[in-house]
Amino acid sequence: MNSRESSAAHPDGTSNAVAPDFDVEHFRRALGQFATGVTIVTTLAPDGSPIGLTANSFNSVSLEPPLVLWSLSRRAASLEVFRNRSHYAVNVLASDQIQVSRRFGSGKNYLAGGRFENIDWRPGNHGIPLLTGCCAWFECFNRSRYDEGDHIIFVGEVERCGIEAREPLVFQNSLYHMTQPHPERDSS
Repeated sequence: MNSRESSAAHPDGTSNAVAPDFDVEHFRRALGQFATGVTIVTTLAPDGSPIGLTANSFNSVSLEPPLVLWSLSRRAASLEVFRNRSHYAVNVLASDQIQVSRRFGSGKNYLAGGRFENIDWRPGNHGIPLLTGCCAWFECFNRSRYDEGDHIIFVGEVERCGIEAREPLVFQNSLYHMTQPHPERDSS
């Protein structure tokens, strides 16, 4: 058997999922109840210009080797760029970066300009933009991609990462939130 499990052989004998008993909007609202961090995934276009987009589909996969994942809609204008680049970075936004999230989450064409205008960043090892002021960043080798439903799942092998002591930006129920300092963490 390959690294992906076959959907045809389940221990309980079922071979297919039952059709959902909900519509897309209900599913979207239910997913929105799960609070997530907010990231900007960045890479370089073929001409070397920086590109990036907001994603909250970020998750850890493995500690050894260090793997993370995120997903991108098949309709995204930048899909082919991310699919074909060897590296990308995942920038975890801090609580004061709501406007950055909104700018990179706009439906505008990713190459139309403006997304990186007045945004502080530095090039990582492969020239990929690492945004200044984030909680954390991960420079990733574009290890594998999986076509699933209406999205592509990207698995990145983390080559470098960094941390800044900042409160994270959180997204839940279509709203931005900030975490509250934990009393145990703030006590001396």
